[in-house]
Amino acid sequence: MTDTTETTPAPAPPVPPGTLLLELVPVPVSDIDRAKSFYADRCGFTVDVDVRPAEGVRIVQLTPPGSACSITLAEGVDSLDMPVGTLRGLHLVVSDIEAARTTLISQGVDVAPVQDLGGVYYAAFTDPDGNTWTLQHMPWRT
Repeated sequence: MTDTTETTPAPAPPVPPGTLLLELVPVPVSDIDRAKSFYADRCGFTVDVDVRPAEGVRIVQLTPPGSACSITLAEGVDSLDMPVGTLRGLHLVVSDIEAARTTLISQGVDVAPVQDLGGVYYAAFTDPDGNTWTLQHMPWRT
């Protein structure tokens, strides 16, 4: 068993009774190294874990800046097997959508123009496998 953990995550706080915490979303990709590079180098996600706990198994966990929810890229884990590129519309909530969009574009991400959909603002992009993401800005939350 080989462990190639890049960083040791901080201990998570206890889960209060009755709480349902969404903390990990699997993202189906065809090439973990390419996806890891896209999310870490272009989108600014932190690489929390990169492990190979068994032959043919690899798990990479990344977290968007400031988020309590991470994504996982995995191979060799049957329970996470999904068709590549089928994840749709994960939202990254931001306080300044134009600044977030400009940052991502400067890092090589193709982000669509901002759309105003009734006072909530959106800008979409895709990862190298076609999974779709949306920046979302709700002005009353800033």
